[in-house]
Amino acid sequence: MAPNNVNVDIGVFGLGTMGSALALNLAENGFRVAVSNKHADRIPVFLAQANELAGNLVGYPDIAEFIASIARPRSILFMIPSGAPVDAMIDVVLPLLDDGDTIIDGGNADFHDTRRRSAAFSGTGKHFVGMGVSGGAEGARHGPSMMVGGTAHSWSLLRPMLRKIAAKFEGDPCVDHLGPDGAGHFVKTVHNGIEYADMQMIAEIYGLMRDAGGFKAAEIGAQFETWQSGPLSSYLIEVSAAALQTVDARSGEPLVDMILDKAGQKGTGRWTLIEALKLGQSASAIEAAVGARGWSSEKDLRVAAEPLLPAVAHKAAFPSPEELKSALLAARVLAHAQGFRVLAAASDEFEWHLDMTRIAEIWRAGCIIRSILLDDIADAFRAGLPEGALILSPSIRDLLAAHLGGLRKTVAAGVSLGIPVPALGAALAWYDTMRTAKGTANLIQAQRDFFGSHGFERIDDPGVHHGDWKPIAVS
Repeated sequence: MAPNNVNVDIGVFGLGTMGSALALNLAENGFRVAVSNKHADRIPVFLAQANELAGNLVGYPDIAEFIASIARPRSILFMIPSGAPVDAMIDVVLPLLDDGDTIIDGGNADFHDTRRRSAAFSGTGKHFVGMGVSGGAEGARHGPSMMVGGTAHSWSLLRPMLRKIAAKFEGDPCVDHLGPDGAGHFVKTVHNGIEYADMQMIAEIYGLMRDAGGFKAAEIGAQFETWQSGPLSSYLIEVSAAALQTVDARSGEPLVDMILDKAGQKGTGRWTLIEALKLGQSASAIEAAVGARGWSSEKDLRVAAEPLLPAVAHKAAFPSPEELKSALLAARVLAHAQGFRVLAAASDEFEWHLDMTRIAEIWRAGCIIRSILLDDIADAFRAGLPEGALILSPSIRDLLAAHLGGLRKTVAAGVSLGIPVPALGAALAWYDTMRTAKGTANLIQAQRDFFGSHGFERIDDPGVHHGDWKPIAVS
């Protein structure tokens, strides 16, 4: 039985991979942590594995004792599956709380749920925080990037602890209060959407090099490793380089070649796409990445289709390593730009007043999409954006101008050779659309008015107009 009235600094409920890692991170940084878990037998195992950190940890199988042990005003971090389990735990814990106490949901929650819960807490004297946590288990244990949404009261309680345990970029903690209710969880959702695009683009470059260039996995990994020292430097490039150069102990083959080419997803990439569409924004690179994961699951169909659907490929010059590098860099810039457009639209829609500079800054360390590129993006936001568009920033324009040629050649090679490059192609198509002052939607508006009398705007006369269309024969 754990002692009563310990007055610990924070409680962590949920001792799965992420919850355990965050509890140990807090304990290592000198905070006293109460821990509890749905399955009580996990608690003594966790405490035994904590070794020298166990002195800052106290386990409570009983929820009432767990809550009572936390110093007031209390901070209780839920690290449990999102959705119904969070609502169920709120129902259990809320009657045990006092005015000023805060519940924090640290999972990958749908921000709509977070907004709903925050609204339900409003006026009760209790507080609800939605906190996005990125960096995986290693980040949670040694320094994650954290995106906090909630009340100023809750942030004042959490700030000292979260700044202490967060990843640091040149001494700056990668955590901040981004806005009320669902702001933190939404920013984490878009982070994950950008992550989807980034991973897919890297995979497409790998596919081109493997299937059209004839490179072996280790050779591609070695090439990626050289890119890690330049403008492509990022955690995902580092991970990819290491993965491609790993040998399978069982077969002696590259481990990546022994992995079935079916990728799963947990929903955040899809949520980014759904919310982008609701907000009237383009997230085409993220959409392509989400779609590619869906296509990957249709393995049997792809195996059956390969001999039946020939590529009818045309000869094309294979891009040089420098052109492939440029392609990946330009496409990543465009995917990030799309993600920040979605964040800006949501900030306006929900009146969050998101600080884009700060978001870029707290993504520079700890999180999965951390990269040197985010420094350039933060600088661009800091300097101010023409028309509020990242792609119009002078520094970003220069970066794109230097590398768009490689992206064009790489996409053209993929199309000519029959190698799929959905995310790279989507990024390029968006760029070309945005740089085209006179597009083709005038014909779409003509079509809509022709068959549905939807109306259109004229270039020479304000208001809604209808066309006197040439009739067609009805068959």
